[in-house]
Amino acid sequence: MKTDQIDRKILNLIQAGFPISPEPYREIGENLGISEENVIARISNMLDSGLIRRLGAIFDSGKLGYHSTLCAMKVEESRIDAVAAVVNAYPGVTHNYLRDHELNMWFTATAQSKEDLEQMLNQVKRDTGIKEILSLPAEKIFKIRVNFALD
Repeated sequence: MKTDQIDRKILNLIQAGFPISPEPYREIGENLGISEENVIARISNMLDSGLIRRLGAIFDSGKLGYHSTLCAMKVEESRIDAVAAVVNAYPGVTHNYLRDHELNMWFTATAQSKEDLEQMLNQVKRDTGIKEILSLPAEKIFKIRVNFALD
């Protein structure tokens, strides 16, 4: 998808300063001098094209009582898309990416309890046919804010 200056300004606003209000898209539009409908249409286009994968809040899951882990598994090259689709279908999966390593697919998984998390990973194994998933729960959290300056 080709973006213009307004799209890039929208992306800058929604990644670092999304308005917490009853009409956030109206506020974004007012900030940029465009209509609320235009903002919604542009964001919808970016979501539909895959430029934006997800639009939503990020919470500290640990403080909310949830449990999470970083997972890694070995996926045959020919099965990467199919396995990624299965993994990404789980609502507790927030990131899924490939690495140039024997363990080539890495994802984060979050659930309400350790038992639910273990059950989710066992279900991923069943659904994908992958026999082993390396689970690496964080021992210490380092939060790095990443914003991409797009204008």
